[in-house]
Amino acid sequence: MEYISKMEKPLIISILISLMLVIGVLLVCRRVHIPPIIGYLVTGILVGPSVFNLLPDSTQMHFLAELGIVFLLFSLGLEFSLPKLMSMKSLVFGLGSAQVSITSGVVALACHYFGFAWEQAIIIGAVVALSSTAIVIKQLAEMRQNNSTSGQMTISVLLFQDLAVVPVLIVVPMLGADSDFGLSLMLAMVKGIVAFVVIFFAGKWLLPKLFDEIARARSDELFVLTTIMVVVITGALTYSLGLSAALGAFLSGMMLGESKYRHQLDADIRPFKDVLMGLFFVSVGMMLQLTLLAQQWQLLLLLLPLIIVAKVTIISLIYFRRRPLRRSAFKSGMYLAQIGEFGFVVVALAKNNELLPANTVSLIIALGVLSMGLTPILMSMADRLAKRLISGHDLLDKPLPIPQSCALLEEHVVICGFGRVGQTISRFLRKEAIPYIAMDHDAVRVQEALSGGENVLFGDGRHRDILKNCHIDKAKLVIITFDDHHSAMQVLSSCKEMGQDIKVVIRTRDDSMMDIFKDAGAQTVVPESLEGSLMLVSQVLFMSGVPMSRVLKRIQIERKNHYQFMHGFFHGDESSHQMDSDLEQLHAVSLPFGAHAVGMTFSQLPLTRLRIEVRGIRRSHQEITTPEADFVLTSRDVIVLCGKPRRVERAERYLLNGG
Repeated sequence: MEYISKMEKPLIISILISLMLVIGVLLVCRRVHIPPIIGYLVTGILVGPSVFNLLPDSTQMHFLAELGIVFLLFSLGLEFSLPKLMSMKSLVFGLGSAQVSITSGVVALACHYFGFAWEQAIIIGAVVALSSTAIVIKQLAEMRQNNSTSGQMTISVLLFQDLAVVPVLIVVPMLGADSDFGLSLMLAMVKGIVAFVVIFFAGKWLLPKLFDEIARARSDELFVLTTIMVVVITGALTYSLGLSAALGAFLSGMMLGESKYRHQLDADIRPFKDVLMGLFFVSVGMMLQLTLLAQQWQLLLLLLPLIIVAKVTIISLIYFRRRPLRRSAFKSGMYLAQIGEFGFVVVALAKNNELLPANTVSLIIALGVLSMGLTPILMSMADRLAKRLISGHDLLDKPLPIPQSCALLEEHVVICGFGRVGQTISRFLRKEAIPYIAMDHDAVRVQEALSGGENVLFGDGRHRDILKNCHIDKAKLVIITFDDHHSAMQVLSSCKEMGQDIKVVIRTRDDSMMDIFKDAGAQTVVPESLEGSLMLVSQVLFMSGVPMSRVLKRIQIERKNHYQFMHGFFHGDESSHQMDSDLEQLHAVSLPFGAHAVGMTFSQLPLTRLRIEVRGIRRSHQEITTPEADFVLTSRDVIVLCGKPRRVERAERYLLNGG
């Protein structure tokens, strides 16, 4: 308190306003789905000398920001899995090393050509070569592209980039040293090997025993403090050897990443990492000088598309000779077209070592912020652009030996769509020796499946000729596995035109189209998400002591009732912006004193007119699931409504105000 009392009041007010700005900007970013990294950078611009000049550019702040990098590298080490790296080594060390070396080399040569010193050109090349792991991985997960070919390419490149950051952080300070670079690099390598050996032996034998003792103490505070101590000590070790403190943190994280405490360590360190990394990105944003940027806006608009096009082109060219992978390589290039958060780390380090001028730093930060902001748009456009620019017919060097028809089959199963679901079904059919024929319109997938011995045709199931080639009139069953309602309906219509007796099973994401498909002639409609929930419920009930016969009976009743009990959910802020107006939701309405519905019987509620369902009434901590017709509502009753959002709102207004 004595220290705080000595601080100048304007400084305290500035820090308070800065905190309010951080919270406000991050809330806005959260609402409009902008990555928080951009929010921190924007906050740094606002509180920096270019706008409000609220925070001093102090040594203490830079120390805390650099501590954020140390914690970030420790977390990266925890997530760094040697088995995973080795399983993807051909992509990681092949595509990843090619992308980093070619991109950094091309950019460095271009920068040197336009007048930059070699040291500056190398740093700028390294910065541009790096992409944003945080943003890209999150977007891939949302797009469900993690396991696709382009997704695996992207993750492999990001893995190598994260690995490449460590030597870059070691080399950058050396570029600014007056001593011989080659000698300094050799000395750094020797020191790095010494640090690795020390940390390896400590991480292999000492740290696990230490954390075993800490875990037995059952103290969360002790576990957190020990984790922080390990990060700081390993960082201090490498720093004392003249290397980056982040290197020591990364090595200790990598050693502990294979231990049983990995997830707990990550959870404990995350709050410190997030706050300190936020402070680091704020400090990076403060480096951006808007006055210098205003003078370079034309250069900024020229360089931004140039960098994006260059990064996409380089990855595409790496796989140019492998035609089946051209489209995936193009998409991967689109995913990796931005400048990443580690690029800001390298820029900050270069500025602290006076290797880059202020105007160049401002330009790179602006390019990074804008390219990050464009990333979600570029990733969403990648598939459409790839299909438009790279024709599917040109994917192969030679026409694929893909059969367009199959030998005559009877009492077989026809699988329309040979993706994840179709392939899973085929495996179980093969186990039971049930003949099947699958079809898919992805040429590369069909070729891979044929090489693996699968019975697959190339073709679109919406065309009757393709269905005829599968002898659908003699099939026991047709399964439509793709989650495209319009295409599934076309296949179903074609099947029914060829024979009303053909049994068709359709897999859908949910049950929104169940009645429509059944009216069109589908024998069974399987909503994947609801069936998955039913399987989970059955396991929970059985493991909770409910007899299996009763569990199976409940599951059958739920299917017979078209999953009625599984409709409706309590929506929150996370899901409200995405919620479809056709989805049913649950909403609890508490009746205050004087509410319109107080004193009414349950039968007097106009549920039919409101087109709403009452799922239950809670009174004094007791739940009444099926209230009697003469049940009288009182104040403090909680009524759980189920229906579409607008109907729920209308029913709530009626219960509270009437009308």
